Amino acid sequence: MQRASRLTRELSLLATEPPPGITCWQNGQLDDLRAQILGGVDTPYEKGVFNLEIIVPERYPFEPPKIRFLTPIYHPNIDSAGRICLDVLKLPPKGAWRPSLNISTLLTSIQLLMAEPNPDDPLMADISSEYKYNKQLFLLNAREWTEKYAGQ
Repeated sequence: MQRASRLTRELSLLATEPPPGITCWQNGQLDDLRAQILGGVDTPYEKGVFNLEIIVPERYPFEPPKIRFLTPIYHPNIDSAGRICLDVLKLPPKGAWRPSLNISTLLTSIQLLMAEPNPDDPLMADISSEYKYNKQLFLLNAREWTEKYAGQ
């Protein structure tokens, strides 16, 4: 019950006061959500629209939602299945999830990760080393993927 009322409150807030460049909505059931993140200005993802799937677990907010990209993205911290390597998406001790965080905060953190990858904690080692040692090639590839998969 607590989970349902909290989710309803969060979704209503996301609808009335969404973070810039982020939208989120219910996909049928309350625990199955979809989100869109617009690629940030001055990033290789600019002008891209990225779709995400959010599955809210039974134990939310004591357990983080499972979030993955549905739109392919060329990024060191996001793998080909759309899984995201981000500490706030994992429970402690390895992660930084806390019940005080919410879906809006998580989506904003993902948006920030898109703008500033963390090559030292990669899911995609090859993209990470490209980001570290050949940034121009990384930017070119990321822009190409954005046009191909996230362009409108």
